[in-house]
Amino acid sequence: MSNIIAVIWDFDKTLVDGYMQDPIFEKYGVDAKKIWEEVNSLPDKYWNEQKVKVNKDTIYLNHFINKTKEGVFKGLNNDLLFELGKELKFYRGIPEIFEKTKKIVEENSIFQEYNIKVEHYIVSTGMKNMIEGSIIKKHVEGIWGCELIQIKDKDNNWEISEIGYTIDNTSKTRAIFEINKGINKNPEYDVNAKIKEGNRRVLFKNMIYIADGPSDVPAFSVIKKGGGSTFAIYPKSDLKAFKQVEKLRENNRVDMYAEADYSEGTTTYMWITNKIEELAQNIVNEEKSKLDASISDFPKHLIFSVDFLNF
Repeated sequence: MSNIIAVIWDFDKTLVDGYMQDPIFEKYGVDAKKIWEEVNSLPDKYWNEQKVKVNKDTIYLNHFINKTKEGVFKGLNNDLLFELGKELKFYRGIPEIFEKTKKIVEENSIFQEYNIKVEHYIVSTGMKNMIEGSIIKKHVEGIWGCELIQIKDKDNNWEISEIGYTIDNTSKTRAIFEINKGINKNPEYDVNAKIKEGNRRVLFKNMIYIADGPSDVPAFSVIKKGGGSTFAIYPKSDLKAFKQVEKLRENNRVDMYAEADYSEGTTTYMWITNKIEELAQNIVNEEKSKLDASISDFPKHLIFSVDFLNF
């Protein structure tokens, strides 16, 4: 029985108001707008100068590494990223909603009878070390993000130096398949291994994907195609972001969208919690149907009719 409901979250602008790198800029007194303008100019720069294509989702990592080597982010390493993660500012209702959604099934005797569980995952193009340093870490089953290799500088101090692992908006779908097949729980399995849908750890139809915009269309599409649920977030009073998520709804990329506020009583909170209850009840109904079918198919004694007059 596939009894796990997985809530999969994007990070920047979905859980935090802005970008996770903001604490880095604050620590080093760097103009965030200027850095992001430089990052956004890199694809054209490298194409015009060298005819080299770059990954627009992850080229920022190269820029942060170069700025570290130049001394702008002197001493930036994985331990510091972890510490700066503690300073991340989350939207209202985070992380409380993570535990409240788990209690929906934990405190329901019927759902517990079928051993239903709610798990939370983060799949982000951001820096994994910062996410792991944040208050979110203890509330989730797994985190996918970009990882950096560090080396010692001339003063024998660690600094980020190379890209180790990346997640972009397309490879987020790979992470979703890993959750689907249970690779994170059973690392001996390969993500490309052929596993029958019914035998997978988390069925797509029991997944909820929550993100903030058009860059998550590949992930939205995979979840929707598999029968799962999708939800988009926009910051309060941000008309541009509102129009983006409305366009996603019009194009059937998302089932619903609402303001980025996860506190009790908000549309976002009610939609997520109601969807989890709905999915849990669907699991119960399906299991009951299977049981009823197995009982009706059980062999029965043959009944013979006896005609006493012709005996």
